[in-house]
Amino acid sequence: MSKKEKKDKTGMVVLGKTTSFTGILKFKTTLKIQGSFKGTIEAEGDLVVDKDAVLDTEHITVNSLTVYGSILGTVYAQNKVDMMSGAKVQGDVNAAKLRIADGVLFEGKCKMANTEKDVEIFHRPAEEIKADLQRANARL
Repeated sequence: MSKKEKKDKTGMVVLGKTTSFTGILKFKTTLKIQGSFKGTIEAEGDLVVDKDAVLDTEHITVNSLTVYGSILGTVYAQNKVDMMSGAKVQGDVNAAKLRIADGVLFEGKCKMANTEKDVEIFHRPAEEIKADLQRANARL
């Protein structure tokens, strides 16, 4: 762990606000970036991009990504991507799950990967909804 690198209360590794890193970044745990990064991220762990962080990447490959700051580049997340209010993401996103909060600037394409064929988007099974619609139409 370098002088600029520290762990927060949750035990995640933090690259601080004054940290500037260029190259290929690899990690297996959770990493929070508060400074700037340019290059490629290829990780098995989760990544948190803090609100003032700026990432200029060829691509980011992680388990999960939470973005409060800025990312330029393609994102591949095995699990999920959460874009929080104030985030700026310019690039394509490939993930199993994607959440975009109000106030996010997202420019790119999204591809949902690793999802099951029959994803149920409602909290009730489709058959129940269809049956309710058929009963309603029968009354008309």
